[in-house]
Amino acid sequence: MDCKFVPAVCSYCGTGCGVLFEVIDGKINATLPMKSHPVNHGKLCIKGWNLHEYINSYMRLKTPLIKEDGRFQKATWDEAIGHAAVKFNQIKDQFGPDAIGVLVSAKITNEENYLAQKFTRAVIGTNNVDHCARL
Repeated sequence: MDCKFVPAVCSYCGTGCGVLFEVIDGKINATLPMKSHPVNHGKLCIKGWNLHEYINSYMRLKTPLIKEDGRFQKATWDEAIGHAAVKFNQIKDQFGPDAIGVLVSAKITNEENYLAQKFTRAVIGTNNVDHCARL
């Protein structure tokens, strides 16, 4: 049995708590708080304690899906991104950029949130961007 502890940052919110994943034979088995981390000092909220359950969930998507003929089909990342780009451009051409809105999440990093708002404003051309923390 191969057991190791892998340091990481909790992905449930933007706080950035330090966690240790207990990895046994290549599978994340448990989540523990990182006692020396300057953000959470060895404490975790209930979501952080159960982070490994989210990671190992059978319901978690592991590949992009594209809806064709009313059914979801597996796709490559290039296909999914290309499909999304085509759809965004169709909406922009038909209704204008303000017909598109982007909602970002506390479950991603501040840097990812920054990129999402930059994408919304610079690429799509709208200021219709909001964050779930305001809801």
